[in-house]
Amino acid sequence: MSAAIINGKQISEEIRNSLRNEVEQLKGQGLTPGLAVILVGEDPASGVYVRNKEKACHDLGFYSEVHRLSADTTEQELLALVDKLNHQQDIHGILVQLPLPPHIHEKSVIDAISVHKDVDGFHPINVGNLVIGDDSLLPCTPAGVIELIKRAGVEMSGKHAVVIGRSNIVGKPVSLLLQRENATVTMCHSRTNNMKEITKQADILVVAIGRANFVDASFVKPGAVVIDVGMNRLDNGKLAGDVDFESVKEVSGPITPVPGGVGPMTITMLMQNTVVAAKRLHQQR
Repeated sequence: MSAAIINGKQISEEIRNSLRNEVEQLKGQGLTPGLAVILVGEDPASGVYVRNKEKACHDLGFYSEVHRLSADTTEQELLALVDKLNHQQDIHGILVQLPLPPHIHEKSVIDAISVHKDVDGFHPINVGNLVIGDDSLLPCTPAGVIELIKRAGVEMSGKHAVVIGRSNIVGKPVSLLLQRENATVTMCHSRTNNMKEITKQADILVVAIGRANFVDASFVKPGAVVIDVGMNRLDNGKLAGDVDFESVKEVSGPITPVPGGVGPMTITMLMQNTVVAAKRLHQQR
């Protein structure tokens, strides 16, 4: 019997409907959430992401700025723009689309974004607050993963969660958020021995390793919740996750598809972070 599908597109739309209503109320109080996105260079995938973010802003009634800079923009020029946006009162969230051209140090740029406007959740202070359990703006994809699990009606407390992948963008933060929900967390990665023995113990399996169809049914405990964060372009042009969906859905519990699972949640959580940042900054003024 095939598993229940966790419909990220539908859940994302439900959250956006709530945000749309909240933005309308905030506008009535004289506050319009504002998001600035900076794109350096002409990476095709980054261009698509930026257009989708711009579209989401307009759809929800945000104030939106998109700064498209040439690939030869210097680090100093980019930092000057970030500083300007840090001081701009109608901007509450700043996102610099990664990756950046090789001559620009990503860490320098991330560190320069105001911690209060860091809607990607990558600033070291926000990361540190996440580690110690303090309030912070959360990284968008990991926050989306937790939201999907909750809205699938899955209790995380006391469960064994296994995360495959240890990136700063997904693997590490999602493991911390799972711990915050009182799950017991094991992290696996490319150097893990006997990975299948570990993953087969998982009640919740989050896969973010960046290898198409890496996890098949032999990795999965019957009935386990499987969240696939992967987004890989195959030679035939089709998208595939890190999980071999067709085989795994025959043994797993609730599972996310690719596309239509975690993907739609990332921009939605970015929009939610921008609303949170707008309310906090407004209270500080």
